[in-house]
Amino acid sequence: MAQELRGSPFAAIRYTEETESTNDDAAALLGDERYGGLTIVAEYQRRGAGRKGRRWEAPAGTALLCTTILPQTVAAERLWLIPYWAALAVGGALKAFGICTVLQWPNDILLAERKVAGILCVSCVAGASAWVACGVGINVYRSAGAPEQIDPAPAFCDDAVPVERRALLRALLGCYESSLPLLEQAERVVSLWNQAAELPGRRYRVAPDGAATFTATALTLDPGGGLRVQREGAPAETVALADARIER
Repeated sequence: MAQELRGSPFAAIRYTEETESTNDDAAALLGDERYGGLTIVAEYQRRGAGRKGRRWEAPAGTALLCTTILPQTVAAERLWLIPYWAALAVGGALKAFGICTVLQWPNDILLAERKVAGILCVSCVAGASAWVACGVGINVYRSAGAPEQIDPAPAFCDDAVPVERRALLRALLGCYESSLPLLEQAERVVSLWNQAAELPGRRYRVAPDGAATFTATALTLDPGGGLRVQREGAPAETVALADARIER
């Protein structure tokens, strides 16, 4: 793959058979310019993590598990934008293989209404700038060891079409490269994310921390990362990224 990525800001790839977490590995390198653009790929994560400390379960060899350090710093005030930018890249990479997905706030990618991929970013802030790494987990191969006990059950790329993980990684890094200019275009990212999430109009089950779950119509991604929703007979409101989760 090194030859294919020659000249790309994402040409550096480090493979490991097993690690605690590719996000933890990348977080230890943030702030060191030598590692800008590096992607860490693991066959298996002993402690794969999702949002709010939830675990990411994937038997060895069944998923594309990688964390990519962005080759440039971003404005700290735009950190909220990165997971949505990364989601667009993941969706674009999957579409290159004919896998059509829908993005779900805040960090999931759905195939036939089931989660096929997730995103978790880590950052290191220094004043007004930040180094960021985008962690991505994509379920690629369904196997006898697949975590079907997860409710709702996950989706896998090969539910739709066969995909080779190396080719999927190459497509993802290509999408990162081609979309780098969008990091300076927050409004464009919001617009593209809304389209990829099929907003407005999708129904969401919102589970606020410490409050009752409710159903609402999603309207738009708000600048800052919140989700603008409307319950029946009520004014529109913004669900804050830190304060709620979505149930399927």
